[in-house]
Amino acid sequence: MSGVALSDRSESGMALDAEETELVRLLAEGLVLDAVARRMALSERTVRRRIRALCDRFEVDTPVQVVVLAARNGVL
Repeated sequence: MSGVALSDRSESGMALDAEETELVRLLAEGLVLDAVARRMALSERTVRRRIRALCDRFEVDTPVQVVVLAARNGVL
């Protein structure tokens, strides 16, 4: 993870659109990539790309960290 602590990132807020919120919710439920793709009617490649985009936007290394940030910010 890059320079700022995960707890510091939660201070800035986390804006997600409806599809991003659904993606994070499904990840929080523990679904694996192919199950998330099926539930969202997307390809696995698209889901992987969207997860990477969220990680990049919130400057974290893993989808789990995105889920943690979402939970801390009341998104979930």
